[in-house]
Amino acid sequence: MASLHYRTVWLSDIHLGSRGCNAEFLLDFLTQVESERLYLVGDIIDLWKLKNGWYWPKLQNEVVRNVLQKAANSTEVIYIPGNHDEFFRDYVGKNFGGIRIEAQAIHVTQDGRRFLVLHGDKFDSIVYHSKWVVVSGWL
Repeated sequence: MASLHYRTVWLSDIHLGSRGCNAEFLLDFLTQVESERLYLVGDIIDLWKLKNGWYWPKLQNEVVRNVLQKAANSTEVIYIPGNHDEFFRDYVGKNFGGIRIEAQAIHVTQDGRRFLVLHGDKFDSIVYHSKWVVVSGWL
């Protein structure tokens, strides 16, 4: 049973399907925390690693089950794909098992502030190709 409740939780770059994913700690976190909204922001499932060889231990499956259970039990779950799971961008606007896939989202805080939620890979081309970045000395 969850002992902590939050309005919103953000998880990013989990990389399920890779050996670097620490599913045990993530599952422990997920079982102890409840939220009204859960953002899964990019690279949740590492399709790049899975293309090179299947790796999916039982604990990673339990993470997926836990998230699906949260979605079924009134947690709003928003999945925003990143570059390692860009395959899911083809399904923006769709809902799978209570998980809504979006390209980006606007999160509104309790006090009315608005934040743009997206995965950082959206800025890769800006960082490497923008003249203002080079001129300003960032690179």
